[in-house]
Amino acid sequence: MKNFFCFLLLGLISLNVSAQDAKAKAILDKVSEINKQYKSIKAEFTFSMDNAEEDIHEISDGSILLKENKYKLKLMGVDTYFDGTTQYSHIIDAEEVSIKEPDEDEDEALNPAKIFSIYENGFTYKYVNEVSENGKKLHVIDLFPTDEERGFTHIRLKIDQATNQISALKSVGKDGNDVSIVLKKLTPNVSLTDKDFVFDTAANPDVDVNDMR
Repeated sequence: MKNFFCFLLLGLISLNVSAQDAKAKAILDKVSEINKQYKSIKAEFTFSMDNAEEDIHEISDGSILLKENKYKLKLMGVDTYFDGTTQYSHIIDAEEVSIKEPDEDEDEALNPAKIFSIYENGFTYKYVNEVSENGKKLHVIDLFPTDEERGFTHIRLKIDQATNQISALKSVGKDGNDVSIVLKKLTPNVSLTDKDFVFDTAANPDVDVNDMR
């Protein structure tokens, strides 16, 4: 009887996990589908990095422009451009820009343009629960990397039930560094050109260029 009870309990747990995974995938698919319909996106957010053991608590506002696989990210005094092939990192205070062509694996891992479809490759996922924050009902979903060499244990997403948009993201680092992003404002279909994703060296003649291509 005891063995039968254990078998039944394990079966119920397995069914629950399967249902949670299906629920998580349905929500994530909806987020991805909606954002893929947009021709472009402008988002403003708050970025924070915390390490309790080292007593590190940093917070900064940032913004990002997205169009297809291109982006321009403004964060912590650095403007990062990616035109689909070449990445430009402009350190404003140092008046320096580094230019490189990231390899495909690096681009997949780090490209902010993939935030809305990050779950599609290299992750398993689980529906955690529903919470209410600031008058909004949010789905909470955890993403777990299939590659154990990744530097984080999981990514927690909070998704606004009303808009099917990512409200917040938290990456829990194996080194104790937890990185969080909280969305403040998202504007779809803003007017952008390809020039918005390239650092203009001619317009910035005083900036030192470090071309690593």
